[in-house]
Amino acid sequence: MTLDGSNGSTRGAVSVVGFETIGRGDVGRVGGKNASLGEMIATLVPRGIRVPPGFATTAQAYRDFIAANGFEETIRTRLADLAAGRVALAQTGEAVRALILSGAWPPETEAAIRAAYAALCLRTGKPDVDVAVRSSATAEDLPDASFAGQQETFLNIRGADALLDACRRCYASLFTDRAISYRIAKGFDHMAVALSVGVQQMVRSDLGGAGVMFSIDTETGFPDVVVIDAAWGLGENVVQGAVDPDEYQVFKPLLTNPALKPIVHKALGEKTRKMIYADGAQPTRNVPTSKDERARFVLSDEEILTLARWAVTIEAHYGCPMDMEWARDGETGEMFIVQARPETVQSRAGAGSLKSYSLTGRGRTLAKGLAIGSAAVAGRVCIIENARDIDRFVDGAVLVTGTTDPDWVPIMKRAAAIVTDHGGRTSHAAIVSRELGLPAIVGTGNATQVLHDEQDVTVSCADGDEGFVLEGTAGITAETIRIDDLPETRTKLMLNLANPAAAFRWWRLPADGVGLARMEFVVSNHIRVHPMALVRFEELRDETARVEIERLTAGYVDKTEYFVDRLSRGLARIAAALHPRPVIVRMSDFKTNEYAGLLGGAQFEPAEENPMIGFRGAARYYSPRYRDGFALECRAIRRLREDMGFDNVVVMIPFCRSTIEADKVLDVMAGNGLKRGVNGLEVYVMCEIPSNVVLAAEFARRFDGFSIGSNDLTQLTLGVDRDSGELADLFDEQDPAVKWMISNVIAAARKAGAKIGLCGQAPSDHPDFAGFLVECGISSISVSPDSFVQVKRVVAKAEAPG
Repeated sequence: MTLDGSNGSTRGAVSVVGFETIGRGDVGRVGGKNASLGEMIATLVPRGIRVPPGFATTAQAYRDFIAANGFEETIRTRLADLAAGRVALAQTGEAVRALILSGAWPPETEAAIRAAYAALCLRTGKPDVDVAVRSSATAEDLPDASFAGQQETFLNIRGADALLDACRRCYASLFTDRAISYRIAKGFDHMAVALSVGVQQMVRSDLGGAGVMFSIDTETGFPDVVVIDAAWGLGENVVQGAVDPDEYQVFKPLLTNPALKPIVHKALGEKTRKMIYADGAQPTRNVPTSKDERARFVLSDEEILTLARWAVTIEAHYGCPMDMEWARDGETGEMFIVQARPETVQSRAGAGSLKSYSLTGRGRTLAKGLAIGSAAVAGRVCIIENARDIDRFVDGAVLVTGTTDPDWVPIMKRAAAIVTDHGGRTSHAAIVSRELGLPAIVGTGNATQVLHDEQDVTVSCADGDEGFVLEGTAGITAETIRIDDLPETRTKLMLNLANPAAAFRWWRLPADGVGLARMEFVVSNHIRVHPMALVRFEELRDETARVEIERLTAGYVDKTEYFVDRLSRGLARIAAALHPRPVIVRMSDFKTNEYAGLLGGAQFEPAEENPMIGFRGAARYYSPRYRDGFALECRAIRRLREDMGFDNVVVMIPFCRSTIEADKVLDVMAGNGLKRGVNGLEVYVMCEIPSNVVLAAEFARRFDGFSIGSNDLTQLTLGVDRDSGELADLFDEQDPAVKWMISNVIAAARKAGAKIGLCGQAPSDHPDFAGFLVECGISSISVSPDSFVQVKRVVAKAEAPG
């Protein structure tokens, strides 16, 4: 055998090849991981994506190792005994691994590995260069089988002797209990699967950071975002779910404009530990992170955008959604992609239908974390904190544990749901739960402490990207929504959305945009602080609120930036879900009692007998009481449209009582950089007060469109407080007086050339009401996502001739 020292490849009976010489067509030769690394180095490094150099042993080298030591017959016998039930899985795995670890290297293979390592040392200028040694099975990373974490990885390996030992341990890991059981489940012949070993120069992420990245939303299959998890130190902690990482989401279609920063989500993880280099027998170890590291994001915005652009490039090259691992070198600051493989769950999900879950009789929340999937199940808790105790798992129980690794897969398959204390969306528990189709909640922080064995709970992932463990057994309804045969309609059908966490769930619906995005939901759930308490923080008298606001705004030099940042990113996720279709964002429409309930809010709100018709909507925006708070809302919208690039966002003003008030609000908006018509900005007004109907032509001269709010319009037309239980039977959106109001304002808007839609609850609660709106000539109807299909069919029927 002859070794080419320039790249570590071999000629003749090849047992070692340089990454530069292989590509994705070489899976049978070097396994999925290594074939992909070679593909990237050969085709994507020239395009600016950094991938560390290295080499791979071939599958033939593995077969030569097994043959030279005469192991095949013994291995086959052991596996046959397992299949016949004569011995247990653990005994079989232990015996086969011990056998392989006792094996000697064929001289030619050992020489080739030593020569390739020497060439890598020469190439990097580092004697005894530190390398990552990864297993790459010839049947792994296929589009229909992820083999997630089935074989071992060894980090910070130095020296040829240590490298040979690590390669032998990789071979042995082909027969871990989890790998054997996984192959049985997938129907793979044990002896037909061979192992290649990838040897790659380490990125000094022990001094920097690392993590995992997907080019698709891992929960909903939304194809237009990149999801990135990040933690300090080596990336194994993120993959294993041993830490709660930072999470970032980037909207892909806007990445082509280098002036934009379409980072639609940033969540700070706890990151309580990091894996670093160690000396001696253990080449790595975990240490606690500092307070500063826990309080900081691992990645800067520019680094997030760089990784996201790389993800787009990699996905385009492979032609499918990708699962990638990245690392940042703490010495040089350079970013690298260290692995890439096809994503194997969402990319295979059917697009013709959606499954929606709803709960009744919800118990109190016991624990919460990141939701994996969208399902909900009820079951009994089984807490297992150590892998050595997995034998006591009860089939069909809710598995509750600190974290999982591949050793847990056999019992994960038997669980109704999975709940972990630690981990992010790219952790082992999350990846395997998706593949198994199980609901899971990861990163709860305390599930193993607050739950107990045999406790009845409901695990719900039905509310967006936050999952809840609820006390008791809730009623669970699952509905399949067919979307592959919906009729076309002239009337636009849009969605009412409020929760950014759930927005991506509805991307498959053929909606014409978002007719109502409720800003106040984002403020109350994602910000929680009254904007004036941030503007005038030094004047805040509520000491409890001051402490909590200090905690929430940690890391923001300017506390008002906390509001602007959180609001713009929350709205960005809604804007992204249906981009480039229009998304109508209603400026805050809290009542004074609701504003007072925000942190620090009581000091800045008047007490009103009837907040429903009090100091709300447009009147607030130019008032000295709230004008500075409204300026923060405007800053967030401007950032959303101009810095992130979501120019599909339309602004809507609620509860505008008069044309004088309209002029004042438009002037205030212009003073805050939101001038109607500039940069394509459209401004709508809610039609929810009789004066909006009476003076529709005047309002149409000031606004680009109307959105009928049927709830408030009904309240003010009939004189019925919509919050009054005593008058509930009189509140009827289909009352002739209300319908008269609606038909007349639609006619006036059409005459004025203004767009007009309806975003009230009536079409969702009473789909036949949509037929009336179509007859009136309405431009669009906006409904809740769960009633979209039904209303769409009603609209099509109403539009049909005859």
